[in-house]
Amino acid sequence: MTLQFESVVKADIARLTPLIESRLLTPLSEGEAPKLKDSMVYSLSAGGKRIRPILCLLATESLGEPIELAVSSAVALEYIHTYSLIHDDLPAMDDDDLRRGKPTNHKVFGEGHAILAGDGLLTEAFCILAMDQGLDSDRRVEAIKVLSQAAGWRGMVGGQSLDLEGEVLVEAGKPYDYEHLKLIHRLKTGALLQASLEMGAVVGGATSNIRGILKEAGSALGLAFQIKDDILDATSTSETMGKRVGKDEVKGKITFPKLLGLDGSKNALIKATEQAIMLLGQLPNPNSLVAWARYLAERTK
Repeated sequence: MTLQFESVVKADIARLTPLIESRLLTPLSEGEAPKLKDSMVYSLSAGGKRIRPILCLLATESLGEPIELAVSSAVALEYIHTYSLIHDDLPAMDDDDLRRGKPTNHKVFGEGHAILAGDGLLTEAFCILAMDQGLDSDRRVEAIKVLSQAAGWRGMVGGQSLDLEGEVLVEAGKPYDYEHLKLIHRLKTGALLQASLEMGAVVGGATSNIRGILKEAGSALGLAFQIKDDILDATSTSETMGKRVGKDEVKGKITFPKLLGLDGSKNALIKATEQAIMLLGQLPNPNSLVAWARYLAERTK
């Protein structure tokens, strides 16, 4: 099926982003630590494409179910993603001063409050899911399970750990192959993208077969997303990206272009994207998710 994916994606952004934005800061309306709240709000409000929450909403919609079922899951995903960016930018991790064209959280609020802001967003994400009265308890518990596994040491945090270890391997001149690189990014980047689709399936009441399809498609999308990120880091500019580029090369990290070359990376990107599209084509209403798969592969920032 051929889609005019850009127009589909633009329409999805126009109709779904306001829904996400309208709910994004509500959970932070009450609390007794004002500077910490300001730190969390700063990063949540810094822009961003809201890719993960949009994919979650679209996954539920692809089943023919109302997107309202997935709003809490969508907001929780963005909280987890934002927390991960705050912590990634810290001096102990990637040591970045710029994110989305603005000073990173620790540059504005200090390292201590940046760490606490990440902690606050992480824990609040699960509170949001637990308090969603629009879902029955079984779906709430299952959504919490999916998100906790994706965000924790079996997923995103584990991938970050392997990434740090990878820098040591490179510095020591030890072998670092394609499968090891895929493992790092399957966890570090792919797990949360996979969870975005799987949570949409869970709250939408998908059958086990459809849930499995969305989970597998999310894994392929996660790989494609990271390959594209590595390509952009190697070929784009800081002005275009709104953050420092070329940092992976400076830190000696192994990236897809470094391991496969640019042409090899582009071929791997095509393969992962087509795998995702093939899987998504099995859904009842696949058009938007297929369009997003193409958009993510062809984005310029």
